Amino acid sequence: MGKARTVGIGMDYSPTSKSALRWTIENLIDPGDLVVVVHVLSSKSDPTNKKLFEDTGSPLVPLEEFRDINVCKKYGLIPDPEVLDLLDTASRTKAAKVVAKIYWGDPREKLCNCVQDLKLDSLVLGSRGLGAIKRVLLGSVSNYVVQNAVCPVTVVKGPNMPRP
Repeated sequence: MGKARTVGIGMDYSPTSKSALRWTIENLIDPGDLVVVVHVLSSKSDPTNKKLFEDTGSPLVPLEEFRDINVCKKYGLIPDPEVLDLLDTASRTKAAKVVAKIYWGDPREKLCNCVQDLKLDSLVLGSRGLGAIKRVLLGSVSNYVVQNAVCPVTVVKGPNMPRP
């Protein structure tokens, strides 16, 4: 067993971000690793704690607190039972420490910033599976992060998405 790592997982509760979480737990996490679930919410949302942490993102929220609906509401999140179960499993079976971090703004920018802020050793993202034309028109968060993050980035496709 090597040095404990800090692994980030981009989470928006979509099926592909949940696939990325499952993949990370099954393939990447080692005992002692710190798992940071990174949420990037729209700048338009206005939860209680946004005013305090809009520039820097929330403090790290331990899994025990993240389960509390009232804590989530302060940050503008609605907890997802499936994600919480996966994180609980990772915490127990992989002996990993799990925390959440919430940002507000452009996901591309905030995910790249979080790599440096949190000193991530790796970042895992789900892919929406945009085709080439949609990717050009709408942009791809995962593509941008792969090109600009200063740590290794793994993009996990959803289970029903075509493989290249």
